[in-house]
Amino acid sequence: MLLCDWEVIEISRNLRIKAARAALDMSQKALAEAVGISRQTMNAIEQGDYNPTIRLCRAICRVLGKTLDELFWEEDEHEDKKQSG
Repeated sequence: MLLCDWEVIEISRNLRIKAARAALDMSQKALAEAVGISRQTMNAIEQGDYNPTIRLCRAICRVLGKTLDELFWEEDEHEDKKQSG
């Protein structure tokens, strides 16, 4: 199955949060509690169904020991084309 560029970016971003959590052996519930949200909201963030505030993004990064760029940066389609061209 082929995915358009947008879907690939969206999936990658969600997998970064999940992978960072897994590296710390942390459940969605534990991460959610650490940043003060519900597990359902954390699930929605990982699924790409909820766009967190910058404050929440920073809290997630702090708990996971990652930067905003590492977890939330989306490559610009034009940047990708320049680098591959």
